[in-house]
Amino acid sequence: MKKLIGVASCPAGIAHTYIAAETLIKFGKQHGYEMKIETNGAGGTENRLTDEDIREAEAVIVAADTRVELERFRGKPVLFVSSTDAIHRGAEVIQMILDGKAEIYNP
Repeated sequence: MKKLIGVASCPAGIAHTYIAAETLIKFGKQHGYEMKIETNGAGGTENRLTDEDIREAEAVIVAADTRVELERFRGKPVLFVSSTDAIHRGAEVIQMILDGKAEIYNP
C-alpha cells in the first residue's frame, strides 16, 4: 500500500493540530494511502513517526505553524503547508502530493 506521513502542529497545540491531522488522514485514505500523522500538541508529541515510517513513506506533509524537527526527513519529498491550509484545503494538499509538488528536503 502507498504510504504518506506527516506532522501537524499549531501554536496553541490544541484544536488545529488534531483537526489538521484528521483532515489529512481522511483525504489521504480517499486516495488509497496508508496515513500516519505525528501531532505536536499541547500534550507533547503523539503518534511519533519512526525511522521505518519515514523510510516507507512516499512523501511527507508538514502542516505546521511551529518549529518541527525536520532533519529526519532529509532526502524525502516534503510538502510544507500551514495547519489552517491542511484543515480547509486538505483535498488540495493531498492532490499536491499526487501532482509531485513536494520537493526533496535537503537543507
